[in-house]
Amino acid sequence: MGKAEKFSKISIDETDKKLLSLLQNNAKLTTKQLAHHLNLSTTPVFERIKRLERNGVIEKYVAIVNKEKVGKELIAICNVSLKQHSHDVIREFEEAIAQLPEVIECLHIAGMFDYILKIITKNMETYHNFIYNKLAAVNNVGNVQSSFVMREIKSGTELHLD
Repeated sequence: MGKAEKFSKISIDETDKKLLSLLQNNAKLTTKQLAHHLNLSTTPVFERIKRLERNGVIEKYVAIVNKEKVGKELIAICNVSLKQHSHDVIREFEEAIAQLPEVIECLHIAGMFDYILKIITKNMETYHNFIYNKLAAVNNVGNVQSSFVMREIKSGTELHLD
């Protein structure tokens, strides 16, 4: 997929928006259940879903895991500055970060730092090991500043479509 295709906007109507909202809240709904909610028959709903998947509007289906129930209780927000900013250095950093399973989000930002990482680990000791053994091993990391989440107020995956 070329760069223009990757970022091209897809035309979606109100029915598509309702369908996407339903799927974002419960991707296990059957085509029959979706059709009932949309007041359509199953064939057009199935075709809409396939079109949205084919056009990249629906990227994938996932299960959202409860962090605490699987022993991942520490959420850290980590601000990272790079020492250098050449194209190759940035690409190398991003490729390295993408390989670290503790990093669940990485945002390239403008401002005092270059990146914000959202990291989830078991506890402070595992976070320390992550910083010391993994993040510090990534080439060109200059400055790291961590903040720790005391309580999640809102956490979601649904993209509001207006």
